[in-house]
Parts: sequence; C-alpha cells; structure tokens
Amino acid sequence: MTDSNSTDGLESKTFTGGCHCQAIRFQVIVRKFQAVDCNCSICSKKGFLHLIVPPEDFELLQGEGHLATYTFNTGIAKHYFCKTCGVHSFYRPRSHPNDYDVNLRCLDNWWQPEVQIQFEIKPFDGQNWEQRVDSIS
Repeated sequence: MTDSNSTDGLESKTFTGGCHCQAIRFQVIVRKFQAVDCNCSICSKKGFLHLIVPPEDFELLQGEGHLATYTFNTGIAKHYFCKTCGVHSFYRPRSHPNDYDVNLRCLDNWWQPEVQIQFEIKPFDGQNWEQRVDSIS
C-alpha cells in the first residue's frame, strides 16, 4: 500500500512486523523514512533502531495479551516486549510519549537490502539524552 502523504519526498508505505515467535504482530505506515540508532544503555543492548510514528500510523494486529511492559528511571517510556520470546518490537518512548516507536529490525523482511536501503539511519547520543532529546524529530 502506498499513498502520497510522505514528508520526505518518498511515498508512504505500509509494513508489517512482529516479534520472533510471531505472537505479536503489528502494521505501521511509514511516511518519513528516517530512523534513529541510539547509544543509550537500553537501546544499545536491545539493538533497537527507532522509527517513531503517530498513533494513527500504528496498529497492533495481534498479541496484546502476550505483551509485558518494562519501565525504569522516570517511568514515562513503556518498553513492551513479548512474554514468550522476549523481543522488543515496539514501545511508547519518553521523547514522544503519545507516539509509537517501532524497531526497524522487527519489520518483516528487514534483512533484505531493498527494505533497508529505504531508510536513513541517524546516530543519536542517548548517553547524553537530556542534552540531546530536542534533536529527535
């Protein structure tokens, strides 16, 4: 599915994804093909590549009952993960608490070069989150 409501010149695209065991499945509409690679303690350990989307562009297709939540520090971010396989495929980020943050690595076929080449990955200094958070668009 594509449409012309993109913010970066590319047409929007709909992707599906989920956790390793497939208990969690989601759909996301991508309008801005930019993601963030954060070096903070949790993101670097999870290998999370951040694609932040508004709630109207994210849909949980299945697995709500399989989700567990991890919070720390301020408790604002809601780090969801699958109770069965432990994979963190999306969460509600502290920087954008009303949005969803999808892990690009959990998109179906992320490993294919033709999928990866569509996204610009920008590094983010999450080790200095407080000083840098305003740079996340």
